[in-house]
Amino acid sequence: MRRAAAVVLIFIILAIWGLHDSFAAADRAPSKDTAVNKAQGTATGYPVMLDNKTLFYIRDDVKGYSAQERAYVLSGRLQAVAEDPTLPIDSVSIVDFNEPMTVINVRDKLLLSVFDEDARAEGTTRDKLARQRSEVLRTAIAEYRHDYSRKQVLMGIAYSVLATFGLLIIVYVVLRIYRILTARLRTWADAKMPVVQAKSLDIIRAERIQAILAWLIRIVRFIILFFVFYAYVDLVLHFFPWTRPIAGKLLGYVTSPVGTILMAIWGAIPNLLFVAVIAFFTVIILKVMRLLFKGLESEMITIQGFYPEWSQPTYKICRTLIVAFAAIVAFPYIPGSESPAFKGISIFLGVLLSLGSTSAIANILAGYQLTYRRVFKIGDRVKIADFVGDVIEMRLQVVNLRTIKNEVIVVPSSMIVSSHVINYSTLAKETGIILHTKITIGYDAPWRQVEALLLMAAERTPGILREPAPFILQTSLDDFYVAYELNVYSDDPQKMIGTYADLHRNIQDAFNEYDVQIMSPSYRSDPAEPKIVPKERWYTSPAKKPHG
Repeated sequence: MRRAAAVVLIFIILAIWGLHDSFAAADRAPSKDTAVNKAQGTATGYPVMLDNKTLFYIRDDVKGYSAQERAYVLSGRLQAVAEDPTLPIDSVSIVDFNEPMTVINVRDKLLLSVFDEDARAEGTTRDKLARQRSEVLRTAIAEYRHDYSRKQVLMGIAYSVLATFGLLIIVYVVLRIYRILTARLRTWADAKMPVVQAKSLDIIRAERIQAILAWLIRIVRFIILFFVFYAYVDLVLHFFPWTRPIAGKLLGYVTSPVGTILMAIWGAIPNLLFVAVIAFFTVIILKVMRLLFKGLESEMITIQGFYPEWSQPTYKICRTLIVAFAAIVAFPYIPGSESPAFKGISIFLGVLLSLGSTSAIANILAGYQLTYRRVFKIGDRVKIADFVGDVIEMRLQVVNLRTIKNEVIVVPSSMIVSSHVINYSTLAKETGIILHTKITIGYDAPWRQVEALLLMAAERTPGILREPAPFILQTSLDDFYVAYELNVYSDDPQKMIGTYADLHRNIQDAFNEYDVQIMSPSYRSDPAEPKIVPKERWYTSPAKKPHG
């Protein structure tokens, strides 16, 4: 029913469109411009019209009046007489003045003057031409009054109501038949599939046959409803004089654009073939290029100085350039590329792109800079501005980081280019990354003991490399304490937070074991007792002592 309603809506739109044109053309008091426009370019003269019907033509100028002006004035007089029921048709009479013209009157009103020039243009005598045109005018006025009479309008309404009932009955029957056929087709498919259940190919074929038949039934239903609605609208339009001129043109409103499009396509076939050839070779080149860069990415193909992670960005750049070059070559052969509308749309899209994509283009360029500068790669632990995390995805416009708190941070590429980037993973596998921590110890503790305790804590910490060996720096001699910095090597930057935590725990345990007080974070005076935790209190409740 929804498709049927769509068809009805299409015909209503076409009818309204046609009615607008018809009423504009069949105005009761036609304007001079309308008559002139309809008469221009005709080889037979200028038409005298009534109710959008051409009765005859005025061909020659006479007595200072142009044929165009005479046709316009006569059409207006004729329209006024036809609309005036007080002027009977029998009152149309001929008055012959011998020289220079014959007059056709309605009662005492001038309707038409026939001159010798008119007779010569028609190849007859003036008297015969006057009688002929008088008869044509009587017939036209009679038909006009008959068509616009109240009786004919009421009969048109009655016929339209009957036609509407007939339309509803036909639509109901068509839709009913469609439902029956669809149900039988579904029943056939359901019965067919269990029989061939063991044959998967036949099941697929049965499903396809059902889908194709259902599609054909829908197409046939649409075609039938289309022609039914067309016949209905055409018939109803014939019932009323206002809409009768467009009744025969209704189908043309659909077929004319379609025909124009098909003719344009037919004329553009040579250019379309040229565009197709360009597209074919472009696709071939892109496929070959894709295989090449796939080989570079998998390192099956190697080029000195070209890194595998460059393959995909380089492929995208080359692909864009090739497609752009192909588009430039093919553009003049695209149908409609020279039209002002096409050029206007192109300019509009260009302005829109330039105004709305400034930041996007900046991020894309920054993304390529990051790729070719090899700042980091997927899996690296990095610090960008204040963000620390692992690189999980790299795009041209953004980079996604997963933090140690399992948060995903989206960082624009342009921000990365303009910020300091620390990559913890670049040298971690080669020489190891140095993790460092700082403590302060009073001057009363021997520095050799402090350093030994720090090295002991480092040795107890898992994840710290033995080679290169940890080392200690005394970074400052302050007023009340000495600042020591423990530096250790690790090859796993992803675990650096856990390594720091274990290292700090082991430092506390080592200094507590040997009764050395840690002065961090600051020192003001000597406490009454050293601030250490005896070993027997290490596992005070609720802490649990490890087994073994």
